[in-house]
Order: sequence, then C-alpha cells, then structure tokens
Amino acid sequence: MSGSGSGGAGCGKSRFDDIYVQPDPRAYFTRLAPLEYEIPHHAQPVFRQLAAERAEYGDVRPGGPAVLDLCCSYGINAALLNHEVTLAELYERYTSDTARRMSPEELAAWDREFYTERRRPHAVRVYGLDIAAPAVRYARQAGLLDAGFTDDLERVPPGPELRGALPEVGLITLTGGGSYITERTFAALLDGARHPVWVSAFVLRTVSYDPVVRRLAAYGLLTTADTSRTYPQRKFTDEREQRYAVEAVRALGRDPSGREEAGRFHCVLYDSRPGGVAQVPVTGLPAALQPAGGRGEGPPHGRRSRAPGNNV
Repeated sequence: MSGSGSGGAGCGKSRFDDIYVQPDPRAYFTRLAPLEYEIPHHAQPVFRQLAAERAEYGDVRPGGPAVLDLCCSYGINAALLNHEVTLAELYERYTSDTARRMSPEELAAWDREFYTERRRPHAVRVYGLDIAAPAVRYARQAGLLDAGFTDDLERVPPGPELRGALPEVGLITLTGGGSYITERTFAALLDGARHPVWVSAFVLRTVSYDPVVRRLAAYGLLTTADTSRTYPQRKFTDEREQRYAVEAVRALGRDPSGREEAGRFHCVLYDSRPGGVAQVPVTGLPAALQPAGGRGEGPPHGRRSRAPGNNV
C-alpha cells in the first residue's frame, strides 16, 4: 500500500516510498504537485454518493455503516468525503508558507481546527488501512479517520483491532492502490465483515482487476464498470514510466491512444454490490468533473488540479 506494498503489479511504476514515512503530508503534497495527481478529485463525488446510498441500504449498524479507505495514506479521501474542501484547496494549504513554518504537531493542531470547521452535516465514519504507519498516524491526529490500521493483509491476517472494526464496514473505497494490493487483501477484509459490503475502486488500466472481481463474486458481489470512461490519475514521471504504462495497457488488450500515450496514467471505476442492488449513475457533478470523450476533464477554476492523492 502507499506505493510500497508487496506484489509485482506495480513493477515499472516510479516509487514514492519516502513521502509516506514523513510525520505529516507536506512532502507528499509537494512531491506530487508537479505530477498533477488528481484521482481523489474525481473520486470525491462518487464516494459521497455511494456512502449516502450505502447508508440507506437495509441493515442498521450503530452510527451507520463505516467506510474503509484502503491505502488511505494521510487521509486525503476521508478529507474530501466528509469536509467542504477541494483537492486544489488542500494542495494550496499544505504547500503554503504558513504550513512550511509549522512543526508536525502544530500542523496537526491547525488541521484539526480546519477540518472541524468544514465538517459536513452528514459526515460518515471513515476507517483507514495502510501499511505506512506515519501517514495513518497523522490522519488520526488531524481528525480525519475514526480509526486507522496498518495491517499488511497481503502477508498476514487482520489483527485483533482491525477484526473488531470490520463488522462495522459497509463500503470499501480505493483510489490507485490496485497496483499494490491483490485479491488477498479483499478476501481478508470480507472474511471478517458483516455483509453486505460494497466496494468502489478506481484502478489503473495498467493492471488487471479481474482476480479481485472473481474473488468479490465469491462473496456475492456483482461488479460493473464502464471501461470506455476513464479518469486521469497523474502525469508520468519520465519516458521510462510512460513506456511501461503503454506496454502494460496494450498487454491487457486495451488501447493507450489519447490516454497513456498522451502522458498520463488513467483509471477505470469498478463498482461492486450484492446482486440485485442497482447501480445508480453519479449525478449532479459539475461539468468540469465529467470525463469527456473518454478523457477525464480537470477540476474547476480553469486548470488541472495539482494536488496529490493516494498510492501513486
């Protein structure tokens, strides 16, 4: 997870391990800004709608079903899900002179106040899972996660704390971590969950999600995806990484024209729910968020978001 997980799916991608072991997210945002990492921006309205739908679906859990964000890093998805804030605003915040002058402890206190003031009225519980302990710790200190876990489910079963939390989970979210985690992680989570659990995953086109789809089906989840509609993730770090992506996409029988060949990783959104539960198209998105012509548009304000996301 966080770009440093096991497994060979991420081989060929540039690694960003160093930005996940910092005591706060400033290096993370600064490093990813030139790459225009934007997938959490596209995920924000999707996850908000799905969390609301899941909360209305059937079973009653104390406090409502929790969202478990896989490869959560510093809690970016949690910030965007539960607070009136944009990814562009987070980029400006964490690269500002004000943030630069703070200690990690001061930054965490500043963040707690910031997010408290912007908390949405119908915020949901969010749990985070990532093997990058410093990132998870900060997300907890900033008040973004209700609980955080660092279990490496590619290698070991869930520990007692994660096992105790899994029955409360109703929705699992993922942005980008599909390059580093496999069906083993999903099986470990669903084994401990109280069903039904929905899964919403933005997965790079350079990797096959088929093994996960088959494993989710074994738990009664039907997966749908519009593979013609893609979401840009970030720019490539160099020509070597772009060559890797183009070749990987072609090896999976996909066409990199206008996407990876144009200079960016792209994701497909996979939606997994129990059979018989209708998938409702995400509605009410601003035009700038709507992928057009198979190519995701950038965020509002006349420019692409230069803010970062998770598991790049």
